[in-house]
Amino acid sequence: MTTPSTSQPAPTPTTAPVSAPAATGLPGRRGSLGPVGLVLAGGISVQFGGALAVTLMPRAGALGVVTLRLLAAAVVLLVVCRPRLRGHSRTDWGTVIVFGVTMGAMNGLFYESVDRIPLGLAVTLEVLGPLALSVLASRRAINALWAGLALGGVFLLGGGNFSGLDPVGVGLALGAGAMWATYIIFSARTGRRFPQADGLALAMAVAALLFLPLGIAEAGGRLLDPTTVALGSSVAILSSVLPYTLELLALRRLPAPTFAVLMSLEPAIAAIAGFLVLGQALSATQAAAVALVIAASIGAVRSQAGAGRKRAGAQPDPAGGAQPALAGGVQPEPVAAVQREGNGSAS
Repeated sequence: MTTPSTSQPAPTPTTAPVSAPAATGLPGRRGSLGPVGLVLAGGISVQFGGALAVTLMPRAGALGVVTLRLLAAAVVLLVVCRPRLRGHSRTDWGTVIVFGVTMGAMNGLFYESVDRIPLGLAVTLEVLGPLALSVLASRRAINALWAGLALGGVFLLGGGNFSGLDPVGVGLALGAGAMWATYIIFSARTGRRFPQADGLALAMAVAALLFLPLGIAEAGGRLLDPTTVALGSSVAILSSVLPYTLELLALRRLPAPTFAVLMSLEPAIAAIAGFLVLGQALSATQAAAVALVIAASIGAVRSQAGAGRKRAGAQPDPAGGAQPALAGGVQPEPVAAVQREGNGSAS
């Protein structure tokens, strides 16, 4: 959860500069390999960061890990962005505070879930939040198919009743998914009200302050242990700072819909990370469930991208380029933060 994560292409988190190849959605073969590799590297970083967070939980507890990650990420963002504190309206501050609260809740719910159920399954359930937002926002009949695929995946994942999984962990992962969907909405609103990545930096600080008392209550003095602090900082770098940077670079040359499709592969990456780092092997049925949810997510993204291209064709922008729509029909906003920071396994 993802995820900093929920991201924007290019120099600012509020717009997604689209190069000539990206404007058509068909990047040249040579130009697309680099960006794709960067996005996949970011996904691997996020999910292995999530696996590292699970190994840290015996030291600091789930809430302690969230606190360390949010604090480290907030410090990095505040130092890099140096957001301006004056000149914002009450509505601006209200938006960024809700954004931060949502970010904190998303991270807290996700890390509590991976403390109870395998990482790959938690990410799969969490992805249902953005997928549901995409399907509901599209209002296209084809998305009923993607919703059906996703529900089939959930049914397989639980074997009909989730008796094989901790029901509390399942509920927490679904709650993290709901927060991820909310995060996407408020990330877009914050991106419109604050320049550069200022809103994201301020929201991260709000989330860190929100979780500090919870982390202290759960972990106490263990939060000051040098090894724990180092590991927590590593989680922040792997799950937020590094992937965020890689995706900013990638999105300068990669169409937003292609980026969203690549992000849909994260449950599979999380399952691999869980297996390699934590020894969490999935059964054949669970692997099939993950595949169904991934297929549903990719299908929803691609259908939304097609609708976005049709709208762009009907109303071309002044420069003659078509801005690709993201999943959910949203025009390019803070893409990487929306997708990445939203991912509790990251974010």
